[in-house]
Amino acid sequence: MINKGIVLLLEDNLKILDINRRLLENKGLMVLTAKTLEEARERVKITVPDVAVLDIMLPDGSGLDFLQELRETCPIPALFLTAKTEHADVIAGLTAGGNDYITKPYDIDEFCARVMGFFRLLDSLPLRRKPSASLSGLLSEKELAVAICTAKGMSNKEIVDKVFLSESRVKTTLTSVYRKLGIAQKENKRALLAEILLD
Repeated sequence: MINKGIVLLLEDNLKILDINRRLLENKGLMVLTAKTLEEARERVKITVPDVAVLDIMLPDGSGLDFLQELRETCPIPALFLTAKTEHADVIAGLTAGGNDYITKPYDIDEFCARVMGFFRLLDSLPLRRKPSASLSGLLSEKELAVAICTAKGMSNKEIVDKVFLSESRVKTTLTSVYRKLGIAQKENKRALLAEILLD
């Protein structure tokens, strides 16, 4: 049984992004989506993914370069999903650190199987799963994002800019997080949250 995990989809084609998001959510995964490198950088600041699916040609740069950035803080498996089909492109993707490479157009069943294969491998490794992944079945994506920002010491006003919620909604979401984690009645809730979520 694969535990619910987190996958980052970086893809500027909105149709492909939506199809892949729905496919992976139907497999029980929590999916972070980004259309640009800038959006992807913001997503991973808030929630650390377990697996990344990256396009190479993006409006603001290359998925190859982004993988190098990502690996500095998140040593996670990565699959390139791209229209770059030349043999040299495949070699470049794998040399850049990609663990797999799929060219467009692609078979959606094969795509899902390859992504889920990464999670089966991760689940077989003891103590590999991050607290954020293990809690993703309990907390919604927004709750998890707010919780991690809070655990990192951000104020509610700072969190507003990160998760695109109003300040009142951030407060309500945080109350729900504390309740779900069983620490609503405890003092030093932020410190407890940090112990739960952060390494």
